[in-house]
Amino acid sequence: MEIFKYMETYDYEQMVICQDKQSGLKAIICIHDTTLGPALGGTRMWTYETEDAAIEDALRLARGMTYKNAAAGLNLGGGKTVIIGDPKKDKNEEMFRAFGRYIQGLNGRYITAEDVGTTVEDMDLIYQETPFVTGVSPAFGSSGNPSPVTAYGVYRGMKAAAMEAFGTDSLEGKVIAVQGVGHVAYTLCKHLHEEGASLIVTDINKEAVQRAVEDFGAKAVEIDEIYSVDCDIFAPCALGAIINDDTISKIKAKVVAGAANNQLKETRHGDALHEMGIVYAPDYVINAGGVINVADELNGYNRDRALKKVETIYDNIASVIEISKRDNIPTYLAADRLAEERIERMRKSRSQFLLNERHILSNRTR
Repeated sequence: MEIFKYMETYDYEQMVICQDKQSGLKAIICIHDTTLGPALGGTRMWTYETEDAAIEDALRLARGMTYKNAAAGLNLGGGKTVIIGDPKKDKNEEMFRAFGRYIQGLNGRYITAEDVGTTVEDMDLIYQETPFVTGVSPAFGSSGNPSPVTAYGVYRGMKAAAMEAFGTDSLEGKVIAVQGVGHVAYTLCKHLHEEGASLIVTDINKEAVQRAVEDFGAKAVEIDEIYSVDCDIFAPCALGAIINDDTISKIKAKVVAGAANNQLKETRHGDALHEMGIVYAPDYVINAGGVINVADELNGYNRDRALKKVETIYDNIASVIEISKRDNIPTYLAADRLAEERIERMRKSRSQFLLNERHILSNRTR
């Protein structure tokens, strides 16, 4: 892999290769952009087949966080870490303590959090070495389980998308097909049910489906049926890449708005939704409630303040739709443009993030 060529193409700032022989730590910290503030992004631990694969994943994920944080209106840049190893077998205290020291050495340019393969307990170990970590145990000022907050953000974003599609943001009487009824989607269903929506649900976990049926009067359908049901809104809340060649022609909804990551298998599927007149709420904009919630920890967590910020996902989706109409482009491209325009406005008045005494983290004690 030609690392410098890749970094130059997408304008990355920094990559740090971290190694600790004693603990077995092999980590790659990637900082994409700190124009808006320090780079925030989780630490993923995975059994990568090659070092190149790990580096490529770190680069891709870091850039994604720049866009997610910018579109969410956060004063944070984008970064990510990947640790090469089996999260079930290779973890030890020394590994995360060593990793925490590497983060501390970046002097606030990067702040980490949980991701695939890492846990609250791992974040607590990192926190012993550096304050530049979120998602720690509640005793250290954590915001707790992010699922309810993520669900609330999706609910708010769905209402904004409904406003565009139906001329009202009321979901009362709307038929909403929810794919997946996990922690986030269950809470989303609760919000929808309380507003008077009718729910159609599916999940590989039959117990989760039955719970939604009992609690919200939802109608249960088989996994493959969810795409073709008669509904107003389709909410993907499970796997990614579910908007694809096999499913897109089956969708009867006027809105696609859900919590799942990477919903479009390819960008051309986003083009197809646009051509079909379906209002698509880009996933990294509508599901940003979790990162907004975690970011509030950096100011000393206040749940009311965090939820107020999460409510602005409604405005963010509305802005994406406005850009889509302004520039005559699909909403997935409009979301990128929203993020890029915000970064560019700030770039004109500041450059790379530098820690100083007045920065928010100076008020946080360990």
